Amino acid sequence: MLDINDVTISYGKTPTVKDFSLHMDEGQIISLVGESGSGKTTVIRAVLGLLPGGGKVTEGDILYQGKTLLNLTKDQWRKMRGSEISMIFQDSGAMMNPTKKVGAAFVEYIRTHENISKAEAWKKGVDMLERMRLPSGDNIMRSYPFQLSGGMRQRVGIAMGMTYQPKILLADEPTSALDVTTQAQIVRQMMELRDEYGTSIIIVTHNLGVAAYMSDYIVVMKNGFIEDKGDRDHMLHHTDNPYTQKLLAAVPSLGGARYV
Repeated sequence: MLDINDVTISYGKTPTVKDFSLHMDEGQIISLVGESGSGKTTVIRAVLGLLPGGGKVTEGDILYQGKTLLNLTKDQWRKMRGSEISMIFQDSGAMMNPTKKVGAAFVEYIRTHENISKAEAWKKGVDMLERMRLPSGDNIMRSYPFQLSGGMRQRVGIAMGMTYQPKILLADEPTSALDVTTQAQIVRQMMELRDEYGTSIIIVTHNLGVAAYMSDYIVVMKNGFIEDKGDRDHMLHHTDNPYTQKLLAAVPSLGGARYV
């Protein structure tokens, strides 16, 4: 479904990500883990054509269903984003206009992709929010982002991202700003999306516990390179890579028991 082939991404002359390759199948969940600055977010932003600050793919190719994503026009990207590939951010509320109510942003998003009335778009937004287990979707649509908790804002972000059942969901640290209980709820909901819609997910996370719980495949990044990669069982129990072993050793234990 998605192939990233020997991609190098640069901001200016110095590469930020070098020789990155990844193959993803339908319904697969892949985690990109590693320390801050290792290039994880840069990779998923490149997939969706959202590299900031003049960043660009200088080598390699990114293929979606066999077709390159590197030469799409603005109109082609507008049709692709949200319908084929969606993204949710670390704090979805921070990505929304604080002067706009959730409903205004949601309706605008829906009507960008679909020629329907504001009333129909409003109803569709409410339905999606309630499918994300948000109580009283109509009240949430009438709220400003700052009036919602972190977990509620993340559910709004997921609801918007999943409105058109995209084939691929890119998640940039979707749980890092949340408490542990809410993290678990968000992770379970993302896995339900895979089970219900067959959505493939690439999740960027510092949390190896999250990666261990939900991923089929784990990629460890360091300094812009792939340091280690493999299926979940190999990465958690059989890798001999010293850096991955250090990451695993850094996961806290509870009552002497380890959960990765």
